[in-house]
Amino acid sequence: MAHFSSEDEAMLQAMLRQLFLSVKEKITGAPSLECAEEILLHLEETDENFHNYEFVKYLRQRICNTLGSMIEEEMEKCISDQNQDDESGYDTVVQHVTKRTQESKEYKEMMHSLKNVMMIVVESMINKFEEDEIRNQERQRRIQKEKSHSYCTDNCSDSDSSFNQSYKFCPGKLQLILDQLDPGQPKEVRYEALQTLCSAPPSDVLNCENWTSLCDKLKVALSDPDPVFSDRILKFYAQTFTLSPLHMTKEIYTSLAKYLEVYFLSRENHIPTLSAGIDITNTNMIRLLKKVRLLNEYQREAPSFWIRHPEKYMEEIVESTLSLLSVKHDQSHLMSQKVLDPIYFFALVDTKAVWFQKWMHAYYSRSAVLRLLEKKYKSLITTAVQQCVQYFELCQTMRTGEILEQSKHCGNRQKTFYYSGQELQYIYFIHSLCLLGRLLIYTQGRKLFPVKLKNRKDSVSLTELLVLFTQLIYYSPSCPRTTSASELENYSPASMVTEVLQILCDQKECAIECLYNNTVIEALLQPIHNIMKGTEAALNCSETALTQIADILARIASVEEGLSLLLYGENMNSSKENSPTGAHIIAQFSKKLLDEDISTFSGSEILPVVKGAFISVCRQIYGTCEGLQVLISYGLHESIAKVWKKTSFLSERIPTPVEGSDSVSSVSQVSQNIMAWEENLLDDLLNFAATPKGLLLLQRTGAINECVTFMFNRYAKKLQISKHRRFDYGVLITQVASTATGAIALKNSGFINALITELWSNLECGRDDVRVTHPRPTPVDPIDRSCQKSFLALVNLLSYPAVYELVGNKDLPNKAEYSLREVPTCIIDVIDRLIALNSEAKIRSLFNYEQSHIFGLRLLNVICCDLDTLLLLEAQYQVSKMLLNAQEENTLETSETHRDFIIDALSVERNHVLVRISLVGGPLERILPPRILEKGDDPYPWPMFASYPLPKCYLSEAKRNVDIKLDNDLGNLLLCFKVSDKQTEWIENCRRQFCKVMKAKPDIISGSALVELLEKFVLHLTESPSECYFPSVEYTVTDASVRSENLSSVQQLGIKMTIRYGKFLNLLKDGAENDLTWVLKHSQRLLKQQQAPANSSLLCLQGNYAGHDWFVSSLFMIMLGDKEKTFQFLQQFSRILTSAFLWLPRLHVSKYLPTETVESGIHPIYFCSTHYIEMLLKAEVPLVFSAFHMSGFAPSQICLQWITQCFWNYLDWIEICHYIATCVFLGPDYQVYICIAVFKHLQQDILQHTQTQDLQVFLKEEALHGFRVSDYFEYMEALEQNYRPVLLREMRNIRVLSV
Repeated sequence: MAHFSSEDEAMLQAMLRQLFLSVKEKITGAPSLECAEEILLHLEETDENFHNYEFVKYLRQRICNTLGSMIEEEMEKCISDQNQDDESGYDTVVQHVTKRTQESKEYKEMMHSLKNVMMIVVESMINKFEEDEIRNQERQRRIQKEKSHSYCTDNCSDSDSSFNQSYKFCPGKLQLILDQLDPGQPKEVRYEALQTLCSAPPSDVLNCENWTSLCDKLKVALSDPDPVFSDRILKFYAQTFTLSPLHMTKEIYTSLAKYLEVYFLSRENHIPTLSAGIDITNTNMIRLLKKVRLLNEYQREAPSFWIRHPEKYMEEIVESTLSLLSVKHDQSHLMSQKVLDPIYFFALVDTKAVWFQKWMHAYYSRSAVLRLLEKKYKSLITTAVQQCVQYFELCQTMRTGEILEQSKHCGNRQKTFYYSGQELQYIYFIHSLCLLGRLLIYTQGRKLFPVKLKNRKDSVSLTELLVLFTQLIYYSPSCPRTTSASELENYSPASMVTEVLQILCDQKECAIECLYNNTVIEALLQPIHNIMKGTEAALNCSETALTQIADILARIASVEEGLSLLLYGENMNSSKENSPTGAHIIAQFSKKLLDEDISTFSGSEILPVVKGAFISVCRQIYGTCEGLQVLISYGLHESIAKVWKKTSFLSERIPTPVEGSDSVSSVSQVSQNIMAWEENLLDDLLNFAATPKGLLLLQRTGAINECVTFMFNRYAKKLQISKHRRFDYGVLITQVASTATGAIALKNSGFINALITELWSNLECGRDDVRVTHPRPTPVDPIDRSCQKSFLALVNLLSYPAVYELVGNKDLPNKAEYSLREVPTCIIDVIDRLIALNSEAKIRSLFNYEQSHIFGLRLLNVICCDLDTLLLLEAQYQVSKMLLNAQEENTLETSETHRDFIIDALSVERNHVLVRISLVGGPLERILPPRILEKGDDPYPWPMFASYPLPKCYLSEAKRNVDIKLDNDLGNLLLCFKVSDKQTEWIENCRRQFCKVMKAKPDIISGSALVELLEKFVLHLTESPSECYFPSVEYTVTDASVRSENLSSVQQLGIKMTIRYGKFLNLLKDGAENDLTWVLKHSQRLLKQQQAPANSSLLCLQGNYAGHDWFVSSLFMIMLGDKEKTFQFLQQFSRILTSAFLWLPRLHVSKYLPTETVESGIHPIYFCSTHYIEMLLKAEVPLVFSAFHMSGFAPSQICLQWITQCFWNYLDWIEICHYIATCVFLGPDYQVYICIAVFKHLQQDILQHTQTQDLQVFLKEEALHGFRVSDYFEYMEALEQNYRPVLLREMRNIRVLSV
């Protein structure tokens, strides 16, 4: 303080003045002192010159001189200690140094000194403030006197008057200004009074008692013939709008609105008529439009701040606006003599009704607008509807060129000075259209309909208005192709209507009420009807209009309610054959477009655009199971593939442009168009892969490789799959990876390589852009979040069909040495580097050994839940032996005879995997150890092991097989087989009795009773020709000849697994292994008689069935190990339809299937059963279906896994028996119903795991706890009532090529 001189004080004052002058505009614009303070506090964020201010430089220098050395010392200390634990708990050096600095003694002393200095400076400035103000006032008076004879408005600064002056108005002063503003006063006096008024703060003016009188004077002044004077009044209004809070600007706004209302109603003012039009060079028009524009600009800005004020202010603004816009003159009988209403002028300055859009955005103002429209100003809505009706009638009678000229004129307003009556009508139509479109979005807005129009008997309903909008698209003329969109600013009628309808489509509730009805859909489809019928009206419908209609239809089809309307109409149960639904009409039209079977468009250059638009609608439909069901008969996949092949051929024949040639640009444009069309067609084909049956159709086109490559290219560029897509790449990849063909396509496209490279980068390499001084944090989760996406992608990818194609018959590299730069590129490499770590070389090649190996073990744990995958990995790589060896090495010798296992993350993971792959059983039949440690003295009480057998604690004490004594209900069921009724009657009796027993006493359907039931029922079925789906095959193979039959290593390991499970359940005895081998060899030979060689390179189609026969193994256990009964049953069972869906090897390269189906490698279980599981899931348990798509996972893949292994490891044995028995007795469609019941049972768990983003892991790893088939019998019977006809028909059609 002692060193603070008067020169320092003057210097600081100058610095502060510079700062305040620089931010003066920002401060004067603040509505309150608090806001001004907030602006100053955040000045560094908003002012790019902040660091150039002298005051800021002074503060920076002061801090540097006082604290600089201390800050440097602290930074050096932090950098040297950054590899040690940070005691302060801060993550960064900056935070730590800042904290230490603020706590220091030097900082506190500096702040105290700086505060004292600034208090002296500010106090001195305040003392001089009054003197400065007096001098400012005197200088202002001199300037006014000097310029009173030559008045000029341009030098007036609105902000100067409010910031630099403290002029306080008294009632007498304002009254004097009122008298001077009187029109009778001399011109100079009125100018001086107006200048005085403008130089005062608006708040002082509006708070005076004479404000009402002044308001009247201002209204009169607005009509002053002197343009300079009236302009200055407008500037006063604009200044008030800018600088005053809402309660003040409300007064000004309502004053101006009331003035305009009186102006339009006054007969003295010469308002032009409609026939005369508007000449905007006319002085009166310029002044009027300025007033209207000022009002409109405030309308647009007001919603941003009026919520902070009482509702009455906002309501007064709204009511004054609606009152003005509702002004109507006494109309002449002649339309041409109509005087223009205010709405025409508002439409001229705000054609798209942006003001109304902003007012309707928030509920706060929307409720007031809608309430006033309903009670007092409904005429505003009526006239808007009337304008749309009149324009539509005009389109039907007027020449195309004239209407186009209007829309062109509207789009090029800056190039014209005169608007004719027709152009004004068109502009008003656009304004009305936008206003109505915004109104219809909201429920209360839609309640304003129907509206009664003049000269019209019936009211216009909501549906009729939407039909009118729709018809405007194809009745109103489109712009010529040579007219650019920028030139018209999208003011063409069809574009404007399309924009409105698109907004309505995007609001689900609004779309359901407005658009989703047969009347509107028929209006949208009318031009398609006309074109297909070849009527004269078809010639007037342009390609642009068709494209716009297709876009609306695609948006409708992308929502479930809209899709249902297109598929089935409003009444799903009363579909008439003579009136096809929208989906059928769209498909027929698209088919004709693709086949170029429409003469209207012959030779059209824009035809690909129309084709693409309507195929886009179709793919919204066939991308769903129910939609494909409706459209499959049209063979769109074949038509699209045919056009794609033709386009692909053309793209290859495009000549290479020669530099300097005139044709370079034209060739380039043609090339781009063809390539875009080719990609669009591939996208259309790719969408078939969204469903299991669609994937089969895609595979038949021969374009699956190109489609998957196209998908990968878009995925690599992080592009959306396609427009209106409901799901991401995860669902498509899961569907594709569930088949062998799809897995090969994913491999060939480079997707798998890219996925594994990305995984390795996250797992081992880390991000390249992270500085070395900031090492990666130690992961706290078993799978780090950076790797979670890659982990789930691999889980989706590695279904058994994919694993077999990618891994089957391939050895691990097992190199002697691995380079640290060697990155895996395929699934074999992932197994070799992350799972099968059986050498020091592999361990040393990993930077993050533990984290990477845990990732591999977790992946192994998930994929081994598929028993076929487990057996394949065990047969080829002996994974269990590898894990046991690793456990053996992870021990610590505690004595000469005893070794303890080291409990760490890897040993716990390995123990869990070993138990999972070594034991078979449902939720109550085996116990899996946890993969986390417990609190307490014994963190991991579960025993580890390095050799078999497993510790007994992992074997559940669940009830084993106990033969059930004959029950009365069971006796009645067996009695059904002895009564000789008609075939259909006894089958129904048996099924009815079976359902009764399953509902009342399900546990008795087991053991020898189940054996007898199955044998007798299937025997009786095969005696009925109508129940036999496959022909009888004579089988005479002897035991001696079957001994040469070879079982694969997977089958042999499956036999061992089956025997272990059967012995655990007390179902099988010693010697059962040979018996099961005998059954499998005979069944394999039996099926070979019904097979035909497949001409395919797929590994799964080379030789016998690739996996283990889980159905035969299950049946062998049901038959209690009796090989003769088992095989005899199989011979009979193989003739009925159910065998095709329960017994997967039954249709392996079967001669009963179409050759194309066989060569696709896709089993009917996938393209039929799981397809309808997805369809029913969407209809019956929609939340679960949505959860799957949100998780990027497909229900078909997990269902395929469950069904393939007969629910082994997912259900307890008794429930597996009930699953098989139910499907045998009640039909193969019950396979679908049981899966739906499982999903319904798991609904809460599925929703929970969708949130935690591990749904696919949960479904594959977890058993179906608490699920019993018998508990859902009534539910499944209800499903049967609704879906059986469709499902059985489709299941029987698997032998038909057309699916």
